[in-house]
Amino acid sequence: MLNWIARDRVATLLLVTIAVLLAVGVAAPGFLAPSTASMIWSNGLVLMLIALGVFPVILTRNIDVSGGSVLGLSAVTLGLSLNAGIAMPIAIAMTLGAGLAAGAVNGVLVAVLGVPSIVATLGTLGLFRGVMLIATGGEWIEELPETLKALGAKSLGGLSVMGICTGLVIIAVWAFLRSRRGRWVMVVGDNRAAARHLGLPVKRIEFLAFVWGGGMAALAGVTFAAQIGFVPNQAGTGIELRAIAALVLGGISLLGGVGSVAGVVIGVIFFTSIDTALVFLKIPAYWNDLIGGAMLLTVLLIDGRLRIALEARDRAARYHRGDAQAPQPKKLEDAA
Repeated sequence: MLNWIARDRVATLLLVTIAVLLAVGVAAPGFLAPSTASMIWSNGLVLMLIALGVFPVILTRNIDVSGGSVLGLSAVTLGLSLNAGIAMPIAIAMTLGAGLAAGAVNGVLVAVLGVPSIVATLGTLGLFRGVMLIATGGEWIEELPETLKALGAKSLGGLSVMGICTGLVIIAVWAFLRSRRGRWVMVVGDNRAAARHLGLPVKRIEFLAFVWGGGMAALAGVTFAAQIGFVPNQAGTGIELRAIAALVLGGISLLGGVGSVAGVVIGVIFFTSIDTALVFLKIPAYWNDLIGGAMLLTVLLIDGRLRIALEARDRAARYHRGDAQAPQPKKLEDAA
């Protein structure tokens, strides 16, 4: 049991999440109810989509910190289009197109022009945010149509249309990473030189990873606008950092090539569970970042100590096995 927990970051996080939920259930009666699970899922949709978008980028040993700005830009595109009288399917298509275009800009900067990903996406973070604010004049976009809000309202079995879409995206990413082309993404992040020697289209894979991230940020923008019914001028600010933290917590390596969809899902659910638990415990919202950060550090420290202890035990076991198998020197009397 200890081996399984220590070797699997997702297992460690899952057990910690369950322990936190049970503890909150004891302190706040009514928390452990089916409606709470639906609430946690609904509250985590935007963060989940951003994390699923950043996930392939990190697998290729890159980073994208512009996700929140792409979300805001996409949500503004949706809001302005709908308020201009454009039909919702066309407005959503335009929104997704804006996100894909933003992702393509990041992809060109990194994969084609060779700009370090952290530098490129820090630059586009400000660029996209500036375009968003200029387009709105710094004003909020309100009075969005009820047809959009219906996409974020719970309807089918306690799930919204966007919640079902997010579930389908999770399944699609899982299936893709198990395919041959999906493994190419892992290979590029694990060893870029080896990937080139194998003839893999490294630059194209990196470019498409950023385009995917932009598309997921756009879908997150649609979800965001549908859930709250308006678009504030700071929509998406800082969410990309929470997404990256959730990915790291779920065992996705920032060095690329290592990670799983299960880790993404559990990492996001952990953060969302903490936020939801604080609401039930009636703790002011401004404590969220402090408590969430403390929990993140605690889980990482526990996980790290478990791994160190397990590695020390394995080394000791190998040492003792080596002693037992080593040939014993003959006595001088036997040699004579």
